[in-house]
Amino acid sequence: MREPVRAERVSEHLNRALHDVLAADPTVHVLGEDIADPYGGAFKITKGLSSRFGDRVRSTPISEAAIVGTGAGLALGGDKAIVEIMFADFAALAFDQLMNFASKSTTMYGRPVPMPLVVRCPSGGRRGYGPTHSQSPQKHFLGVPGLSVLELTPFHDARALLEDAFAAGRPALLFEDKVLYTRRMFRDGVVDELFRYELVNGLARVAVEGVDGHDCTIIAPGGMAHRALEAMRELLLEHDVLCELLVPARLYPFDLGGVLPRGRQVCVAEDGAAGATWGAEVATRLYPVLWGRLARPITLVSAADSVIPAAPHLEREVLVHADTIRLAVLEALA
Repeated sequence: MREPVRAERVSEHLNRALHDVLAADPTVHVLGEDIADPYGGAFKITKGLSSRFGDRVRSTPISEAAIVGTGAGLALGGDKAIVEIMFADFAALAFDQLMNFASKSTTMYGRPVPMPLVVRCPSGGRRGYGPTHSQSPQKHFLGVPGLSVLELTPFHDARALLEDAFAAGRPALLFEDKVLYTRRMFRDGVVDELFRYELVNGLARVAVEGVDGHDCTIIAPGGMAHRALEAMRELLLEHDVLCELLVPARLYPFDLGGVLPRGRQVCVAEDGAAGATWGAEVATRLYPVLWGRLARPITLVSAADSVIPAAPHLEREVLVHADTIRLAVLEALA
């Protein structure tokens, strides 16, 4: 009897997506520090690309501003570029190129100009990398005109995500949770024996199939998905609280695509530090639509207003875990 085919890991899925995008479009270039073989990038996401596609895949000097500027120049010149920032924390060093060059170039030349540029940013903690290699800085790039903010998820096809970003004609940051790399993609609408998912207008909706009357809707980016699912499972089995999960691949501009939360309470969870959060942006968008039926204000869950320690027991006190989400939902429903 043949064993069932296991879904590929998110890192393998993303690597395959990059191979497919480069194979399908000879105008695509990949740039980044140590991305060429035999190293293949800090997290091996670019493994095999330089051997297969030659000088379209280039390891660069250690200068995030130069790498992103070069990628933006390629995009402005009519090609397409995927830039890898080794750690998302270092995207701060390319902020000027993103805010004042790449995003502005779509409109400041007197006519619309496509800028097919994707800047990949491995993000997040829970690996003991310490304060400057563990952050989730998504919120710092929200609200920049012409700049999209995306996040890798275990539900969305990575190739489609990259190609859609190129087709949109505006630069995008793609955040990729480092722990998510080690997880497996969900497939065929199945999460596990309890939960099923569907993709609706670009949004992943996870719920118990055939059950209505949700107590809470959890909205979370892809890197938070497994922790949200763990919280949902315990809430249902231990507390008889029924939740659904909505996972967008595009964090900004935020749009649920007409998919409204079904819960009487909404909880938005994210990895970024407290204050001026993505969750606050989501809540601002949802209040006008849900005001008449929310049981209470939208609950926002984020990491603490703190640097992220390297020591595991201290790191855990700062970051968001499944228990953080579970307790926040129970408190909101109390």
